[in-house]
Amino acid sequence: VVRRHLLQRYEHQPFISCLAGFYSCRWKRYQRQRTEPGKCCCKMVNQLKTSTDMAFCFSLVFLYMWSEGKNDYNNFDWYNYGNTGFWFLWSLVILILAAIFFTYISLLLVLAMCLLAEGQQLYLHWSHKIGTFLVLGFSVACLFSVTVLWGQHWKTVRLSFQITAPYLHIGAIAIMVLLSWPLALHAFRADKKVIQVIIIGPYLAILLFLFLIPLGMYSPCIREMGTLGPKPALIGHRGAPMLAPENTEMSFQKTIEHGGDGLETDVTISYDGVPFLMHDNTLKRTTNIKEVYPNDTDQNAALFSWDTLEKLNAGTWFLKDKPFSFMGSLSKADQNQAKNQSIYKLSNFLRLADSHNKLVIFDLYRPPEKHPYRNLWISRTLEVILKESRIRPHLVLWLNNNMRSFVQSVAPGFQHTIGSKKPVEDLLKNNIVKLNLVYTEMSSEDIRKYAESNITTNLYVVNEPWLFSLAWCCGAHSVTTNAVHLLKNVSQPLFLMTPQQYNIMWILTDLTSVFLISLIFAL
Repeated sequence: VVRRHLLQRYEHQPFISCLAGFYSCRWKRYQRQRTEPGKCCCKMVNQLKTSTDMAFCFSLVFLYMWSEGKNDYNNFDWYNYGNTGFWFLWSLVILILAAIFFTYISLLLVLAMCLLAEGQQLYLHWSHKIGTFLVLGFSVACLFSVTVLWGQHWKTVRLSFQITAPYLHIGAIAIMVLLSWPLALHAFRADKKVIQVIIIGPYLAILLFLFLIPLGMYSPCIREMGTLGPKPALIGHRGAPMLAPENTEMSFQKTIEHGGDGLETDVTISYDGVPFLMHDNTLKRTTNIKEVYPNDTDQNAALFSWDTLEKLNAGTWFLKDKPFSFMGSLSKADQNQAKNQSIYKLSNFLRLADSHNKLVIFDLYRPPEKHPYRNLWISRTLEVILKESRIRPHLVLWLNNNMRSFVQSVAPGFQHTIGSKKPVEDLLKNNIVKLNLVYTEMSSEDIRKYAESNITTNLYVVNEPWLFSLAWCCGAHSVTTNAVHLLKNVSQPLFLMTPQQYNIMWILTDLTSVFLISLIFAL
């Protein structure tokens, strides 16, 4: 009893006490059991390879996937808005939770490895067991939900490997070097040769695999000097929606101020035949219709007359909801200007683009049934373009595929664009000069093939610098983006290097890791 009291009072192993205290809540020496490393290594490793490392793996995969998906956070939040009816930055909340959970489970694993290295038996406290299962449940549920509801997001992850793979390779090698310390300690203190082989064999096999991975690695940003094409042109997606309310005059002016090369928008036709800019089917997200006409919030935007539409405010929602996670703050003058934005007419939009020599591309929505312009939507839009706005035809990238032959006969000067990949022969036959593709269909081989026939490629929607860099390296001629103000500052692709530079980085990484691992095993 006296000895136990003294051990409770005087602790001579503060490092181990902290490790065991945080991991097992066993702060006193008599509460712990020591085991020589290697003697029951298999038992301890089996304890480690349970829910904790499963939670670590799943949380790592989800954190990487979600952080690389930042480009599409706005789409994810918009999807949730369509299902819940109110706007909230769910994407940012999920990112913060994923980072917290991954950090927590990583610290648990570090504590476990340190305890194993000190020959301590592992005992995970019940509170950490709950936390581990919480992390595991959260990560698995999120991965499953994203796969089912947003499966195309995995295409973004695969694209990201073309940029991050060389650096993930270095990170994996660094982790293997760190793991060599506790692994060597247990291997050389093991009492049987079989146990040593079981420990060291898989480790060396994984290490050899990592050493050879670069042989099959591909990245368009690893290329010879002088082979990089010009920087892609920037087309503002609904203007500059991170700086101003989307599809408003202020938004397009901001794009022009920041040097955008073109303007993208969405066109709907009012009940009395006035084409105006609106992306959603209803007006409730981007106007104050709830306040002005509360009984008509769910009505199709095309069923309102222009006199009604021009009375609505199209800017106050932007300051209230803040549609982007990392949009920054606006100046007082910009806030006041945003508050006074209204729904923008197509004719005014075209005049603005023409006066600044900017390309225009737009999605044209067909009015619903029983709409007076249900069957006249193409001709009415052409009338506004050719007669009312008088924009120079070569600035118009005509995207709509309905009645294309008629449009080509009426407006031969348009740059006809299509939204899907087709054989080159078919595109040339239909006088298509540009492809407008979602960025997940990015392929340097296809882009080069189309370019050889003078067919350029535009990718949408590209917001992140790493994705813009990949599009640049793949040879894209332009991108549609929400972040003209950010991408204009990208002077060269991120992670751009020559094959010689990458080979040097690869060889130095492998040699350094071999030296460090050999040194650790020798000691």
